[in-house]
Amino acid sequence: MQIRSHNNSVQKELNSHKPESLNLQSAPPHLKPCTFVLPHGHWPTVLDCLCDSFPAIHRQHWLSRFERELVLDNHRQPIRHDRPHQTGLRIYYFREIANEKEIPFYESILYMDEHLLVADKPHFLPVTPSGDYVSQTLLSRLIARFQNPELQPLHRIDRHTAGLVLFSVQKKTRGLYQALFRDQKIDKCYEAIAPALSQLSFPHTRATRIVRGDPFFLSQEVDGEVNAQTIIDVIEQRGDLCRYALQPVSGKKHQLRLHMAALGAPICNDALYPVVNDAIADDYEKPLQLLASDVTFVDPLSGAPRYFKSELRLDW
Repeated sequence: MQIRSHNNSVQKELNSHKPESLNLQSAPPHLKPCTFVLPHGHWPTVLDCLCDSFPAIHRQHWLSRFERELVLDNHRQPIRHDRPHQTGLRIYYFREIANEKEIPFYESILYMDEHLLVADKPHFLPVTPSGDYVSQTLLSRLIARFQNPELQPLHRIDRHTAGLVLFSVQKKTRGLYQALFRDQKIDKCYEAIAPALSQLSFPHTRATRIVRGDPFFLSQEVDGEVNAQTIIDVIEQRGDLCRYALQPVSGKKHQLRLHMAALGAPICNDALYPVVNDAIADDYEKPLQLLASDVTFVDPLSGAPRYFKSELRLDW
């Protein structure tokens, strides 16, 4: 049985908000500051130290952050830009991206209670702030929508992957849900569209050793002790393409994408495997055909069985 919000009116309210209706500029968009300890040096002010320590950020941008009280001291109180430099002073600042690109796709909420939130993430939306994205991330949108800085993802999926992401709603019970992933007591299933593998019998298990690749943002298979295992089955076939069910037994970076490519069936519109293709990495007309479709586990608080299924569908 798929678990939803308590009633239709609640579900409608949860999904009635769109990110464009939120004033993300009135407060730090992800509400979680970065930490920086001032190093030893002879800078006159905190501002001078920050400008030298982060040369990619223009001085005027730092000044703007100070003016908007987005640079805080160890007591989380705003500080002035002309505060004298002090070696070892711990400060907090809110990361921003100038002219951050808007992601024109929106998440939906499949379930929420006082402990757990289940979101259905669209393609191209990062889960957490990184790189060129801060406010245009699933975490930032949800924190802004629900005004809850304690929200935290319990696991991650790639920016280009769509589907289910589970969040802890409060710190008090977060460890119980994190333990499900740590102890492999949660079953996740993905769907993918990829070329048919007529030479294999299914279900097929791909078990290899995955390590960081070159360049650093890729992964690669190498000889050695197995640390990544994926169970692959065919759901249906249309011509030369199949819709696969992929069950990762482990959770290595890009595991599903790498395993499928290594078998000779790279997932459709994959911009990384088997070769990097920057031309389609941000082509909204060609989303990666990979979906985090199902999650099953026993709730650590209630003991009730939980099953969630994505409402998104792959294109083929």
